[in-house]
Amino acid sequence: MDNGDWGHRLTHPVTLNVGGQLYTTSISTLQRYPDSMLGAMFRGDFPTTRDAQGNYFIDRDGTLFRYILNFLRTSELTLPVDFMETDLLRKEADFYQIEPLIQCLNDPKPLYPLDTFEQVVELSSTRKLSKYSNPVAVIITQLTITTKVHSLLEGISNSFTKWNKHMMDTRDCQVSFTFGPCDHHQEVSLRVHLMDYITKQGFTIRNTRVHHMSERANENTVEHHWTFCRPAYKVED
Repeated sequence: MDNGDWGHRLTHPVTLNVGGQLYTTSISTLQRYPDSMLGAMFRGDFPTTRDAQGNYFIDRDGTLFRYILNFLRTSELTLPVDFMETDLLRKEADFYQIEPLIQCLNDPKPLYPLDTFEQVVELSSTRKLSKYSNPVAVIITQLTITTKVHSLLEGISNSFTKWNKHMMDTRDCQVSFTFGPCDHHQEVSLRVHLMDYITKQGFTIRNTRVHHMSERANENTVEHHWTFCRPAYKVED
């Protein structure tokens, strides 16, 4: 076989049936790591099996093979944020004997690249309702920011001047506002405006929680809490 035929064979598409799922790739991709089981298979050093359609058959987890194949293509491990099958994927990497992938799974990289970090915004809203008067809500909205996102704090201060702000306290990257008294619709509108403003700055909601409590017999308190996150680039001091 001359070099031209060999090069064509390496780039020619091949189809694998892995646990019933079909994947099409090239032999050069499958041989990215020659010492792996796939490298040996497609070098002719390891017996292969074909299905009824003539596809190479591997009796392993077909869904997880997606991540195996993408690693062979890019030499990078990219998993969904909510990926919950790391232990199973580690077993697949062991089966295929892809040493760099095994190392990635045993020594996972941080969620964000080293030149970035995560900014967090905590937003809590407390509503107090009296049973013996017209529903009046005193809204206490507090923002706690773990990194100094001054532009966000300034933007909130400037954007919410139309609300009846009774107090604003800024200390240790924390800003607190007290709005009210206002009715339920005003409270919801305020909350929607705040959340919309924060999300437009590139933050996404990571989790939420609601807590109901009665401090006194004639008063109910409802607390809402949100955590927003966004990646940010480190800036040298």
